[in-house]
Amino acid sequence: MGFTCHWGTDNGCAGEHCLGDCGADVLLSRLVDVFDAVLCNSSAGSEAPLGNECGFRVTWTGLRGDQPGTVAKSADAAGGLLEGMYDLVKYGRFDYDASDLKFEMHEPIDQENQRFERLKDAVQNELDCQVCYSLILDPLTTSCGHTFCRRCVAMALDHSDLCPACRRKLNMASTVKSEPTNKRISDIIETLYPEQVALRRDTSAQEVTALDDEAILPLFVSSLSLPTMPTFLHVFEARYRLMMQRVMQSRGRRFGMVMFNRAGRFQQGLGRSQFMQYGTALVVDRYELLPDGRSLVVATGLYRFKVLSSYMLDMYYVGKIQRVDDISVIEEENREALETSVADASGEQPLESMSTQQLFQLGLDFVRKQHRQAAPWLHPRVLLAYGDIPTEPSHFPWWFASVLPVWEEEKYTLLSTTSVRERLKITARWVRKLESREWYVPLITQLGKPSVMMCHSPCTI
Repeated sequence: MGFTCHWGTDNGCAGEHCLGDCGADVLLSRLVDVFDAVLCNSSAGSEAPLGNECGFRVTWTGLRGDQPGTVAKSADAAGGLLEGMYDLVKYGRFDYDASDLKFEMHEPIDQENQRFERLKDAVQNELDCQVCYSLILDPLTTSCGHTFCRRCVAMALDHSDLCPACRRKLNMASTVKSEPTNKRISDIIETLYPEQVALRRDTSAQEVTALDDEAILPLFVSSLSLPTMPTFLHVFEARYRLMMQRVMQSRGRRFGMVMFNRAGRFQQGLGRSQFMQYGTALVVDRYELLPDGRSLVVATGLYRFKVLSSYMLDMYYVGKIQRVDDISVIEEENREALETSVADASGEQPLESMSTQQLFQLGLDFVRKQHRQAAPWLHPRVLLAYGDIPTEPSHFPWWFASVLPVWEEEKYTLLSTTSVRERLKITARWVRKLESREWYVPLITQLGKPSVMMCHSPCTI
């Protein structure tokens, strides 16, 4: 189910959202309670009394209800400036879109600074990130309603797809950079703590500079690895033995996996390099060093990258990389709406006009059918290695490409895509080629050794 956004398209919003993508803003709800506790006036909702008692009048320019144009408005409030304005807002006596504010104080107010400091002290405890325990920088609110630093969310999702606060599943690892900032939280932080925000930004910039090594990865030139999926390696070459030893001594235990450029294709910025330009960053989960120096490695894909340049170090490649992330969910939904609006009902439905859910269901139905027919590429040991059939559209293409024995060159096209929908289109094309007998999957496959044969005569999948 969806709903029309309150903010509309004027604020860069798509206009419609899925209910499943939204939740109550936990932090903002807590902040409202704190503001209420500190600023709630005992004479709440009342107008400023006459005489010499404390109070003020505020005038502003606001909209004329349902009529076009603006009109001057005013209201009297009791108590201090912060208390009075809070009460006016709380009880609906002050326009949300007010402008040209002017205040007329009934009596000088000497305690506003103290009240403001008390508010800052009360609010600050709520504005610490639950991951880094510092003031939230660039606040990002997850679909479950919890708010963290954007960079903290990105780091947390490198290790788990669960919310750091409530452990709810999050499907935003590849879109975390394009997700919108929580503007309300950001404005509150910028207003109350401008000096601390400036200091946090400087510190964060220094940390990013110190972590620039993450943009430089040692490259294992071998086969295709995919995000969220395991990669199993038997490291026996001397150069990669040395590389893996250095990886294990590093803080992040990360390296990049890239495919051989078997066809000698030209790679942008790299020329006819030995390896393909797009790859996957891996983190080592298990490392077993054998007595003769060989090692057995199990690593998990974290994110995709594009190699911008490379150099040789002790006979292995080191690459300067650029991370590849998906477009925002809102932009992807807009593209889906545009493509599905021109659907053609005649004949077989084109993949481009199918909804993202239909594309996912097409692949899911094919896998389940093959599983019922005991397809060798869905052998229990394959599922043990790569996991059961995913129920999330965002995970399905990576899993499907890992278990389906098709050429790695076909799977490679997934790495440069920037949306779940595009990847599901690719996997749907594979399904249709297999169902139309254009591709033939051999009956005998080996785990980790996918293969495919072209078939131009009738054959059985």
